Amino acid sequence: MVKTLRDFHDVELAAQAAAGGRREYGELVRRHGSAVRGLLRRMGATPSLSDDVAQDAFLQGFQRCSEFRGQGTFAGWIKKIAARLYLKRVAKEARYVAEVETDQADVVVDRGGLMDLDDALKTLNETERVCVSLCHGAGMSHPEIAAAMNLPLGTVKSHVKRGLDKLRARLQPAQGDGRSIHVG
Repeated sequence: MVKTLRDFHDVELAAQAAAGGRREYGELVRRHGSAVRGLLRRMGATPSLSDDVAQDAFLQGFQRCSEFRGQGTFAGWIKKIAARLYLKRVAKEARYVAEVETDQADVVVDRGGLMDLDDALKTLNETERVCVSLCHGAGMSHPEIAAAMNLPLGTVKSHVKRGLDKLRARLQPAQGDGRSIHVG
């Protein structure tokens, strides 16, 4: 039986891509492109910016594919690249503000008592949203986030905790519903 690209594991595809396999890398892009763009949107990128940064991340990933050793998932590895590129782009364009203390509770959309995670993330201030997205969406550690955002480690930990607490409160079902939602 002949194996198709869909039959290969990400680690095998990455190894072949590191040896110059463009088709194999194309399969990795197909598998993980939407997840990378989704992470970038959760971090605050517009759809067009998330497409641009995802494309840049996958180009950089192809050039650095030999660095992927299979420790962790390919998706996590490429998401870290994308998240760092997004942070650099935002900082370069001077649109990233280290602290925004606006309460955006009005953004909540009522869906019969249910709230979408994306809607809940929009209620966080920008720094909390980015820290939570990097930690739980890109799988970055607190020290990695601190380095990428040029923030003290304790500040990053506070933003992640505060953001998760706010998400838990907003995603909690109405009293008496009996269901519970686990975030983080």
